[in-house]
Amino acid sequence: MFKVGDKAVYPAHGVGVIESIESREISGDKHTFYILRILENNMTIMIPTKKAGDVGLREIISIDEIPRVYEILKERDVMPENQAWNRRYREYMEKIKTGSVFEIAEVLRNLFLLKLDKDLSFGERRIMDTARSLLVKEISAANNSSEKNTLQNIETIFSC
Repeated sequence: MFKVGDKAVYPAHGVGVIESIESREISGDKHTFYILRILENNMTIMIPTKKAGDVGLREIISIDEIPRVYEILKERDVMPENQAWNRRYREYMEKIKTGSVFEIAEVLRNLFLLKLDKDLSFGERRIMDTARSLLVKEISAANNSSEKNTLQNIETIFSC
């Protein structure tokens, strides 16, 4: 259960703040909603409190989990499957939609490794930018650091 002021992650949209918890009557039934404001673009999302877990709303990662994200990014023994770009695109989008910071880190790492080998498609470049942005925002929120510092840490990992 979240309370007003808590930071939370909404899949594919990133870190937001619970602005309020409101009750609304829908079809004669009273429902309670989290009002989540996404930090990146100020978009507001209403999430039924009873369905929060089902839609993937979760707490930001703990500071203790950040090293695991960086370890995933540092892995070089993995080679992305050699498949058509549109199939990779769908696979990576599914991983991003899970909202798992670890899956998102895998997507970013795999696209970086692929980029070393060949040019990325326009869609793959967009996914890479999305994954990078989602990771930077969550890691920054988790350890109260600037997004600039977090981005520099990630870029350092990839500038091997």
